[in-house]
Amino acid sequence: MAQHNQPPLTAAEKVKIAGLTARMCKRSLAGEDVHLGDLQRKVDRILDGAAKRAETNAR
Repeated sequence: MAQHNQPPLTAAEKVKIAGLTARMCKRSLAGEDVHLGDLQRKVDRILDGAAKRAETNAR
């Protein structure tokens, strides 16, 4: 997996991402045809919020 320049995450954001990752892993055990897009969008939303917060704090 490519390493992206990620903003610093709060403890709560780390826990949310870990939980969503665990749910993705559990779903992937069901088979290759299982849709993970909704969980991936939630993770992306958390990362976008962290990036926006980091940008705002940098100003």
